Formats: sequence, structure tokens, C-alpha cells
Amino acid sequence: MPAVLNYLIHLLLAALLLAVFFKAYTWMTPYDEVKLIREGNHAAALSLGGALIGFSITIGSALMHTLDYQQFFAWAFGAMVIQGLAYAITTRVLNMAKDQIEANNGAFGGLLGAISISIGVINGACIS
Repeated sequence: MPAVLNYLIHLLLAALLLAVFFKAYTWMTPYDEVKLIREGNHAAALSLGGALIGFSITIGSALMHTLDYQQFFAWAFGAMVIQGLAYAITTRVLNMAKDQIEANNGAFGGLLGAISISIGVINGACIS
């Protein structure tokens, strides 16, 4: 397969996975991140931004450490599930995500974002 075609397949697949992750993550949270961010809610932006960065780190690692786009998709999809589970477990343990994010508690949003990034780094390293 020509290198340019291989690049385009991986790029489009990565963008699609990121879009699916965005949709799944915003569906699974009990608040409307996009609406809150449009209203200037920093906590929602930090939480969602961290989740996207965390998942992107895993996508990057999967791109670097897999041989073809099928393997890449499998690893990235598995990582998406792990990121979702990490969010679910974190919010259950902390037992206050919805109220804190809607109240624009930037410290809490930053914590959720940092946890997502941390999981993404660990997830990405496990792929290597």
C-alpha cells in the first residue's frame, strides 16, 4: 500500500475514533459539557479537555506501536473503553462530579482532566 494512502487511512481512523470518543464521553456524563463550555464553565472545559488529551495520547501510542490499521483500531477502541471505565470509577469514588462541574469548580474539573490524562499516559505505555 502506498505510504500516503496508509497515512490517510490511519489519520481518518484516528479522527473518527476521537469523534466517537467525544460523543461517547459526552453521552456518559450526567451534564451537557458543550452547553456548559459555551456558557464559560471552566470545570467542564478542563474535564472534557483532559479526557480528549488522555485518549489522544493513547491513540498516538497505538499509531506508533501497531503494524496496520486493524491492530491500531483494536488497541484504540480498547483504550476508549478503559478511558470510559476510568471516568465511571472516578466519579463514583469521588461521588460529586455532576454538582461540582455544573457549579464551575475548576479544581474539580482539573482533577478529572488530570486523571483522564494520567490514564491515557498509562494506557498508551501499556500498548508499547
